[in-house]
Amino acid sequence: MPYATAKDGTQIFFKDWGTGQPVVFSHGWPLTADAWDPQMQWMVDNGFRGVAHDRRGGGRSGQPWDGNDLDTYADDLAAVIEELDLRDIILVGHSTGGGEVTRYMGRHGTGRVAKAVLVGAIPPLMLKTEANPEGLPIEVFDEIREGVATDRSQFYRDLSAAFYGANREGSTVSQGTRDEFWLWSMTVGIKGAYDCVKAFSETDTTEDLKRIDVPTLIVHGDDDQIVPIVAAGAKSSKLVKGAVYKVYEGAPHGLAMVPKFAERFNADLLEFARG
Repeated sequence: MPYATAKDGTQIFFKDWGTGQPVVFSHGWPLTADAWDPQMQWMVDNGFRGVAHDRRGGGRSGQPWDGNDLDTYADDLAAVIEELDLRDIILVGHSTGGGEVTRYMGRHGTGRVAKAVLVGAIPPLMLKTEANPEGLPIEVFDEIREGVATDRSQFYRDLSAAFYGANREGSTVSQGTRDEFWLWSMTVGIKGAYDCVKAFSETDTTEDLKRIDVPTLIVHGDDDQIVPIVAAGAKSSKLVKGAVYKVYEGAPHGLAMVPKFAERFNADLLEFARG
C-alpha cells in the first residue's frame, strides 16, 4: 500500500486516484480517508486527481503513542504532499480535517496550494473561553473523552446520530451510513482517538486563518450538532480574506455524506474547483 513517512517515522497511508489538478482531502474525527470516497470519485470522474490519507492513529496509518496534535497532523499532511510532489492543490478539510488543512497553510504556507475548502470545520476554536463565548464548554469534550475511554463502540454508534442528523424528525439517513461511521471509527486506536479530542477542541487556529491567501470556500450546516456554526463557519468566514461562505439550511455535521446534502456539496465543490 502507498505510504508517506512522517518526521517521526510514522507511516501515513494515502489514496491517489486519477490525474489532473490534485484535490487533497482531510477527514474528520474519528474517521478515515474512506469517508471521502464519494467526493474522490466525483472529482476524479470530472477530470481531477483525488488524494486522501488516513490520519495517524487510525485506519491503515501507523498508531504512534505521540504526535496526536494539530501541528503534527499538519506535518503529516505535508509529508503526503511532498511524497507525491503535489502542486496547485485544492485542499479540502472536514471537521478536524479542516483544522488540519488550516494549520498546514499557517505552518507550511500556501506555495503548493491553489484553493481551500473548509466543511463543517473546527477553526477557529471549538472550546468556550472568555474570548470565545460561542464555543462549547470543556465538559462537552470531557464527556467525549469518557465515551472513548469507557465504551467507544457504543459511543460511536450513538454519536453517528448527531453526526448525520439522524436524530432529527424526517431524517432519511440510512442505518448503513451509521454503520460505516462506526466501522471507520473502530479502526482508530484508542490513544489517537482520545488525544485528538484535545487537538480538535483546544487548538486555536485564528492566526492560521488570517494567513490564508488563496481563494477559500467555507461550507457549514446550520443544524451542525457537533461543530456549532456560530463558533466555527461564521467566525472563520470573517477571518479568511475574501472567503466565500455558504450556509446549508438544515444540514448536519456530516453533510457531505448525507445524500440530501451531498449532491449540493459536490456541485459546489466542483464549481469552486473549476472557477
